[in-house]
Amino acid sequence: MFSSSRRPSISGFLRPSGLLRSYKATRRFPVDLRGAAFRDVFAFTMRHWSRQPVRLPIIMLAVLVATLLDVLTPLYSGRLVNAVAQGAAADAVVWDAALAAFSMLIALALGAVVMRNIAFIAVNDFILKMMSDIASDAFHRVQRFSTDWHAKTFAGSTVRKITRGMWAFCLLNDTILLALFPSLIMLVGSSVLLGWYWPMMGLIIACGSVGYVALIIVLSLGYVAPAANLANNWDTRLGGSLADAISCNAVVKGFGAEVREDHRLAKVISKWRHRTLRTWVRGTVSAAFQGIMLLALRAALIGYALFLWSRGQTTPGDIALVLGSFTVLYGYLRDVSIHVRNIQRSVNEMEELVQTYSQPPDVADVPGAKPIRITKGHIDFESVHFHYGNHWSPFYSDLSISIEAGARVGLVGPSGSGKTTFVKLIQRLYDLDAGRILIDGQDISRVTQASLRSQIAIVQQEPLLFHRSLAENIAYGRPGASRSDVEQAARLASAHDFIARLPNGYGTLVGERGVKLSGGERQRVAIARAFLADAPILILDEATSSLDSESEVLIQKAMERLMVGRTTLVIAHRLSTVRALDRLLVFDRGCITEQGDHAALIRRDGIYRRLFERQALELTKGGWDETNVQRG
Repeated sequence: MFSSSRRPSISGFLRPSGLLRSYKATRRFPVDLRGAAFRDVFAFTMRHWSRQPVRLPIIMLAVLVATLLDVLTPLYSGRLVNAVAQGAAADAVVWDAALAAFSMLIALALGAVVMRNIAFIAVNDFILKMMSDIASDAFHRVQRFSTDWHAKTFAGSTVRKITRGMWAFCLLNDTILLALFPSLIMLVGSSVLLGWYWPMMGLIIACGSVGYVALIIVLSLGYVAPAANLANNWDTRLGGSLADAISCNAVVKGFGAEVREDHRLAKVISKWRHRTLRTWVRGTVSAAFQGIMLLALRAALIGYALFLWSRGQTTPGDIALVLGSFTVLYGYLRDVSIHVRNIQRSVNEMEELVQTYSQPPDVADVPGAKPIRITKGHIDFESVHFHYGNHWSPFYSDLSISIEAGARVGLVGPSGSGKTTFVKLIQRLYDLDAGRILIDGQDISRVTQASLRSQIAIVQQEPLLFHRSLAENIAYGRPGASRSDVEQAARLASAHDFIARLPNGYGTLVGERGVKLSGGERQRVAIARAFLADAPILILDEATSSLDSESEVLIQKAMERLMVGRTTLVIAHRLSTVRALDRLLVFDRGCITEQGDHAALIRRDGIYRRLFERQALELTKGGWDETNVQRG
């Protein structure tokens, strides 16, 4: 059920002075960090235990009974030895005593097997239920973290934290319930049993076992744990580096950079290997100290038993009882070091997962938030103040603007001027520092995020597709859409023809992030998805940038029909795409410096006119160069 820690064979022995020096070094770091990690992880575990209040007592009761039966086994082994030593089997009294002891040994063993298997069966479902909850809860939280969080975090590292944390949680529960708990029962039971007959022997077992466990805890938490924590950090980095390079394999191939990426990963692997090796070496050193401590305890216990025998105070059966009890106890104590290391390793590996749970979302629904209902799509910015992260200067300061329902509005301006931030605030991907954004008179900070975004269709400049069928990707904004609706949306986006030519048609899987499709095909699928969503507010982030000229003409006509009756925001990089829009907002450094239609803005000596003339000049130059090439 539970796996033992890896114990590689490593030659050499770290000097005790090195051990002490390393332990003192760990004391220079804030000790509460380790204590806080253990407190957080065990509080996390207890919360999940509390969700199954019936199954947990059943497991603990079964483990308790099974272990107590093991505690009593040496007692009846001693009685069997005494019976055999007293005389021949022909003696009826001796035979009955031996038979009774033998029957009890079989009954104890059978009972222990039954109770232990009951515990195993209950633990399986108990832990799997909690692991399922952890996976669901972690996915729920990560999905609701801000776009900034996802932009700064490797997807591969996040997946690694969750999956590694799940299996560490499994190991932690196995260790506590099926290993440490019965070890504690065995320690107390053996001390009581032997102390009942020989108080000094019970004291030896109790004191020696407690000292041994204390040594294990000090070594594991103060010596092995810091190294293991560093090793886990590099394990996460390794996973992130692998995911980063593999997900961008097309770029690697495009620049012939395979060897360069090999060298880059080799540096990360080297760090990971050295950190992990140090952890394993420290585990080996810790095991050596524990072995010496167990040897001392064995010598003290057996030596005292021989001392009693020399004085005629013990029988052969008593010696068998002592040896049997210590043999069983030794097995439990020997494994305690493994269990403590497993707990330490589990806590290290769960720490990042627990931190993910404790991290509040940057944007959260207010208590009692209700779904928004957008009927017209009128948008108002009222004295909006906003700044990114820890930036001192605000990005928007006292921004007020009103966009009428059904208006087709273009957002233009240099890169970084605030166009994309404007639409992200409408989607409430960030919270404001001050002011309000209203849609149809409803403050978007007071409504549920899911209801708001479900009524805003967006086509991004770099469309993202799921590794699912084309039909599922198109219908993502309206999962219940019929096949005919999906096909109609694809026709409007000029995507139906290329989809129909594929071997599996609308059932074709598009690959991770849509890599099996060309850029233009991905864009058309994304546009079809927006068509099908039929949302009252539409956001187009240069939605035709990846299309060829022929498809662009078709899409522009279809989009003109789609815009009718909808509030449409078009983030424009090519100004030729916004000339026919009702209104243009010109952004510069977080301010709207100009607004009006194309005809009005082109007559004004401002930013829009300069941008338009620059692009027109580039197009004219490009056309002249192409003509000369053709003539040549």
